[in-house]
Amino acid sequence: MKNFILASAAVLAFAGAANAESAPLNPSKPFDNYSITLKGGVVSPMKNNQGYTLFENMRGVAGLEVRKQITPTFGLGVEGETMFNTSTWNHAPSLRNAVDQLYVGAFGTVNFNNLFAGYAGQPRVFEVEGVLGAGWIHGFIPSDQGKDYDHMGAKAGLNLNFNLGSSRAWTLGIKPAVLWDLTAAGGQFNRHNAAFELEAGVTYHFGNSNGTHSFTFVEPIDLTPYNDQINALRAENAALTAANADVVAANGVLAARLDECLNRPTPVVTNTVVETSNTLESVRYVYYRIGSSTISADQKPNVEMIADFMKHNPESSVVIKGYASQDGNLDFNLKLAAKRAESVKNMLVKKYGIKAGRIKAEGEGIGHMFKEESWNRVAICILHEAE
Repeated sequence: MKNFILASAAVLAFAGAANAESAPLNPSKPFDNYSITLKGGVVSPMKNNQGYTLFENMRGVAGLEVRKQITPTFGLGVEGETMFNTSTWNHAPSLRNAVDQLYVGAFGTVNFNNLFAGYAGQPRVFEVEGVLGAGWIHGFIPSDQGKDYDHMGAKAGLNLNFNLGSSRAWTLGIKPAVLWDLTAAGGQFNRHNAAFELEAGVTYHFGNSNGTHSFTFVEPIDLTPYNDQINALRAENAALTAANADVVAANGVLAARLDECLNRPTPVVTNTVVETSNTLESVRYVYYRIGSSTISADQKPNVEMIADFMKHNPESSVVIKGYASQDGNLDFNLKLAAKRAESVKNMLVKKYGIKAGRIKAEGEGIGHMFKEESWNRVAICILHEAE
């Protein structure tokens, strides 16, 4: 028996450190995870050196437990038991009162199912618990044989629990245990100072703040919407990066053409009067970002060149044809093409003071002029000199 109690103590000490739940638990409030147990059964001394058997000295026992479950594996509680004088113990005469012994103590429990297999989210249908406790034994002695006694006691046993119902609010348990009297003669963990108990109990687990009668896991957060949003933003960023690269490339082409024009040598005419009549159309391009009709800062110089030409040629006019690429919705692109033409006209009128009557803005829809699709997001400005 001594080895048994030492092993049980080791298990209880190990429980708090070894218990690892399979998932994080929702926090418990101070009055969560309480239960109350009514129990009853039989008790009998285990010593047989005085010529009587275990069953001959068996008597009734009843008790009450109140427990706080600290974790799904480890619990603490208090209990009280009453042993009834329905038979003699140690051949003593029956007492006048019905109760001949009381036990009050504290105990700890270890749920072996949860310790070794992990908590399943609620109590299993069948579970085994180890119990280890200590307390106070009060014995009633007939007045002609001596005085009542108060001794220290220790208790170890098992709880074989059957958890009932879908909510596991009720438990039926079978509770074998050994109770030692540590103050009796010898004061040792042996059968001469021990009694065996076999009880059945009914336990009610009070409702918790989480709406159940047990511990619950933290609900996992669904990150799918956030991941979808992140992926959508990444795709949008990639599209904008590609569009910006197209604009930079188009600007590079235009810059090269402008440098070519600026560096072209001026023809020298000697002794000849040349009458020039420019009947060719002068063309300027204003490029746009995808889905936009706003003239970006790098395109404003192109509009300024048109305004400068028209100011120096008061009789000139301009036709602005707006285009969109094939990307996206057709109806939207048709409207976008017209808006791009209007954006150039509005800047010429409002910023540079060109009269609206000299400007014709037209939306031409989807453009197919350039193989590079991003170049088709453009307003083509055709300047006409006075006839």
